[in-house]
Amino acid sequence: MIWGCGVVRSKSWEVDDELWAVIEPLLPKVERRARHPGRKRHPDRMVFQGILFVLHTGIAWEHLPQELGFGSGMTCWRRLAEWTEAARWRRLHEVLLAKLRGANALDFSRTAVDGAHPGVKGGPKTGRSPVDRGRTGSKHHLITDATGIPLAATLTGGHRNDVTQLIPLLQAVPPVRGKRGLPRRRPDVVLGDRGYDHDKYRRLVWDLGVKPLIARRGIEHGSGLGAQRWVVERAFAHLHWFRRLRIRWEIRDDIHEAFLTLGCSIICWRRLKNHHE
Repeated sequence: MIWGCGVVRSKSWEVDDELWAVIEPLLPKVERRARHPGRKRHPDRMVFQGILFVLHTGIAWEHLPQELGFGSGMTCWRRLAEWTEAARWRRLHEVLLAKLRGANALDFSRTAVDGAHPGVKGGPKTGRSPVDRGRTGSKHHLITDATGIPLAATLTGGHRNDVTQLIPLLQAVPPVRGKRGLPRRRPDVVLGDRGYDHDKYRRLVWDLGVKPLIARRGIEHGSGLGAQRWVVERAFAHLHWFRRLRIRWEIRDDIHEAFLTLGCSIICWRRLKNHHE
């Protein structure tokens, strides 16, 4: 409860009716068998909240508290895998980006890119990091709009240089609807730090119809790009506020990528809510 106003603050993993109205139509419909239906399927909304609980807290699946009503940890994990295989998380992200664009809350005039290393316990898409004493790890790559809204995120091994993911990140931005006419996919400008300094990739960015503004190695700091690039660093701080993304516990890379995209979607939803308030 918030002192002095008598308002109960909702938990971060609680899904209100407004958000559920966006999510529910995207989830696959599962009909019960007429003969031998078996145990009734746990409600999708409660299971989704269980997945969010794990994303926010980083708790192990087997330790998910039963008294919260989310179902068992295994139930939530299976539903997460089921929805991941159906590509529901990417679709949710696209829908929320379209809503942001429709509300004039998305700025494609420029984008910013960066990479960050979470902790890792192993699995596919790992590699020996050149910046972490050769430890095996993974890497998150992120592209945001001019205000820091996540447009796309990818996962690679920790040994992959940021510059190699510049084109894949730009190509990972989905076609964003929300306005009349063709969907928007390419930004006008992409900003990057010295880790993206390579003339070959500048040419490839130009080929996509995007202007690269990338800091050059060997030049003193003070280019002014940092005054615009900080939004992607803030977005990473918001993403890694989800404890499940600070350390990669999942052996399956697609499950960790699902959490990564879901985290981007939750950030988009919060931005949309704040825009309307």
